Amino acid sequence: MNHIDKLVDGFKRFKESRFTENRALFDQLAQGQQPKTMIVGCCDSRVDPAIITDCDPGDLFIIRNVANLVPPYETTGNFHGTSAALEFGVRNLGVENIIILGHAKCGGIRTLMENAAPSEDQSSFVAGWMKVASHARNRVLSRLPGEPVYKQVQACEKEAILVSLDNLLTFPWILERVAQKKLTLHGWYFDIEQGELLHYNSNTNNFETFS
Repeated sequence: MNHIDKLVDGFKRFKESRFTENRALFDQLAQGQQPKTMIVGCCDSRVDPAIITDCDPGDLFIIRNVANLVPPYETTGNFHGTSAALEFGVRNLGVENIIILGHAKCGGIRTLMENAAPSEDQSSFVAGWMKVASHARNRVLSRLPGEPVYKQVQACEKEAILVSLDNLLTFPWILERVAQKKLTLHGWYFDIEQGELLHYNSNTNNFETFS
């Protein structure tokens, strides 16, 4: 069986089981969506936000990109997929939470940390995108000079979450809703090896397990 056949067979099982068993839910979702939470997650095939949180369809508005990054607000008129999705989730759907979901073993962060300097390859979309996390890289190199790369990568995976949280507040309509306490921002980190989910505690400035 090739992989496309596997996907088609999976859809058939979905339709025969989950879709049929939850027909009322899907009838409701056909009329529109009202998710309360948006997750900015990584494209990594091993880290599916809906599976990790065991959510139903309609529960989450999910943005996925390389290394779960949020770029700073800017209006150059170029293509801004992540920013457009943020706008739709916040201004149109009125989500009440935004979670930046980082994870261990992130290939984008590893590439960023292993390069002697951020790539200037103008033909690489990934290299250009990862510049969003350059501040995280610089902070880690300043704080952990001489440490093994794997430790720097782990630190940068978490530091990049904080950079994205800061960047969220550069969007005026996000900042406004946060100030009005209509929107709450969260930083989460999934340890794929240990099966642990950590959250950023701004009081201790650390990532901690959920109690």
